[in-house]
Amino acid sequence: MSRILRTIAFVAAATAAGPAFSAVPFFNATCPMGIEVHADQGGPIYINGKEAKLKVFNANYYEASHDHVTISLSINPDGTPDVSYTARGGANGICTIKK
Repeated sequence: MSRILRTIAFVAAATAAGPAFSAVPFFNATCPMGIEVHADQGGPIYINGKEAKLKVFNANYYEASHDHVTISLSINPDGTPDVSYTARGGANGICTIKK
């Protein structure tokens, strides 16, 4: 592959990654074990008031981690979020979206 084609492919891939992050919707959720989750439109995601490290899998699925808690965020076709958590000791469950 020529250098120009590699550069074009890199720019296309980098550009495609940008919009996926912006798909994070605004929401607030409460999870068992006193875990509070907040996301601003487009990110970031906060766990118990601390900004979490966000891993983007695709435009519809993200994981946010902070202090031994991982929040899994999936976006439904209608744009609504589904939120679940995994914590230390194998704790896991579904979070409730606050209205």
